[in-house]
Amino acid sequence: MGGRRCRSRGGVDCELLQGAAAAVLRSQTGDSAEVVIGAGGLGGFPGAVLGSVSTHVAGYAHGPVVVVRSGPDTAHGEVVVGLEDYHACGPALRYAFEQAMLRASTLRALYAWQPLAHAHIPESAHDLDEIHATQCRSAAVILRGWRQRYPQVPVIEDVRRAHPVDALVRASAQADLVVVGSQGRGAIGTVMLGSVTLGVLHGARSSVAVVRP
Repeated sequence: MGGRRCRSRGGVDCELLQGAAAAVLRSQTGDSAEVVIGAGGLGGFPGAVLGSVSTHVAGYAHGPVVVVRSGPDTAHGEVVVGLEDYHACGPALRYAFEQAMLRASTLRALYAWQPLAHAHIPESAHDLDEIHATQCRSAAVILRGWRQRYPQVPVIEDVRRAHPVDALVRASAQADLVVVGSQGRGAIGTVMLGSVTLGVLHGARSSVAVVRP
């Protein structure tokens, strides 16, 4: 894979590389703290729809992959992060709190839940309220330590009875950045993207950061 170095301006290096966009980007992510990909309808690359490049890179890059969507220059002052179980969402929470601090923004920690399919779930409003209250307590436990580490970041604990993709996509309309984790694994152990991450990448109205565990 040949390449040609461009002239550096303002401390920015530019390098032209030949090959498939996804493979080239993946080969360059080893020492990168972060990878940024445009999403102007074609993932920033001719002939590559959003998903073919960003999904591949986000599934393999060692650091966060940010898919940037163009839109109005209005800043909402909010970063959204999707909560999962305690250990799985640690890296995504760390990244989201850092971004909220750097942007002087509010962090909306969104915890979406649904009754399990094929399970016996009480249908009375009182019982559903009890389940919701339990989920709220779970979200508070996940966030407790992070609030202490980043006391300067205002946090909104947002617990919704909804599918995670639907909840995160709706929240993205008023966010500058949505942060999600990547928990899926392929059959041979290669890291892939889960269904929630894929759904948010395709449906979000703001930029999305995918953070691997």
